Amino acid sequence: MQPLSFSAAPGQQAELRLLGPSLQRPLGGVGVRLWARVQNPNPLGVSLVHLAGTLFLADNQAGTVDLPLGVALQASGETTFPVDVSISFSDIPGLAGTIGRALTGSALPYRLDGRFSVGAGALGNFDFGPTTLLTGNATVLR
Repeated sequence: MQPLSFSAAPGQQAELRLLGPSLQRPLGGVGVRLWARVQNPNPLGVSLVHLAGTLFLADNQAGTVDLPLGVALQASGETTFPVDVSISFSDIPGLAGTIGRALTGSALPYRLDGRFSVGAGALGNFDFGPTTLLTGNATVLR
């Protein structure tokens, strides 16, 4: 079983959204939407069943991702799906300055490092990683 290949989805811009204060985020925060393209190099259909990792914004650890998935991939196929992360400024105080710089219109580099699991039917599940899953630049959604 060869590992799946991940990349930022072409034509889909990673986005940052400012989130107002709430009970879960008393200081507000940021919502991040990344678009992942995943390719299956295997000659059989598989399912991406789990993805877990750490999101970095401008080389600052910003949050974690732990997604149970059920993304089916045909043999030698590919698909695109969103990865959403909500981050509270109270959890990561240094992130407020990083996001503030992005508000000036500058793109903010991101990196998602992690692990993933692939289900291959009767062959079982296969775990891969750690590895860098996605890299790119995110812009503030206005």
